[in-house]
Amino acid sequence: MHPMASLLSTTLNITARLAPGPVGRVAFALFVRPLGRPEVKPGEAEVMARAVTGRLVVDGIPVTTYRWGDGGRPVLIVHGWTSRASRFAGFVEALRAEGRTVVSFDAPGHGESGGRATTILRQREIIRQLHAHHGGFSDVLAHSFGVVSTFFALRDGIRADRIVGIGAIADFDFLAKRFRGLLGVNQAVEDAMRRHVQRRLFPAEPDIWPRLDACHRPEAIPSEILLVHDADDDTSAPAQSRAIAEAYGERARLIETSGLGHRRILVDPEVIAITVDFLSKTLPRTATAPPAASLGATR
Repeated sequence: MHPMASLLSTTLNITARLAPGPVGRVAFALFVRPLGRPEVKPGEAEVMARAVTGRLVVDGIPVTTYRWGDGGRPVLIVHGWTSRASRFAGFVEALRAEGRTVVSFDAPGHGESGGRATTILRQREIIRQLHAHHGGFSDVLAHSFGVVSTFFALRDGIRADRIVGIGAIADFDFLAKRFRGLLGVNQAVEDAMRRHVQRRLFPAEPDIWPRLDACHRPEAIPSEILLVHDADDDTSAPAQSRAIAEAYGERARLIETSGLGHRRILVDPEVIAITVDFLSKTLPRTATAPPAASLGATR
């Protein structure tokens, strides 16, 4: 850990019980800020150059949107934390080859959008605006933090026939635990942050935490679901996708790969192929996933 980060975590740990309000604000500010702003990779540039770009505003922050194709009910792509829409270039090309229209966006603090931070409420509002503008989505493809954001939005009136979650993060508890580990802070700091989140983002909802779980009220999201998770994912534990698969029962398929990690899974040709196949067909609810080895899981 960097010396300044170590000093910050020590200060927060000591102060949390004495002044939880200020500590909660500081912890929240760190929690919602991505770790840098990665650039478009050379292999993504051509696909992004073909996008029709747009702009919407959420909480006064300009958000850059992308569209490939002009058909109705597009596929929505929701990127993960400290990422950007361009990371799905391979999926966009494959979906366009199937004649599908694709829309996406860079979340606040990410990619070409403004701001320095994003929240699940901002994610939901962006998805709502895109849903209204395009007249609904046929499917949603999401990665990492984008998965829990997607389920949160879909439980609030947005609809999609199919959902693909890759390297899913399913619940706030996992995010909070990972945040504590990365920053080296104690439970008192997390508790202070949770109180701040409750007061600032959800003042009228005293028990918000179950709603920030992709497994909450599965009956409210009637979509067919495909989950792809790598055994070597060092960011989100495979148990996160397994929990979603269990909660949604026969409507969910889970494919576990190995050797791809949390980010390289987004460029794996076989993962792209199985995803596009799922999004291009109406599959029976009892469909079973092929074994991971058939997806080139060992690299």
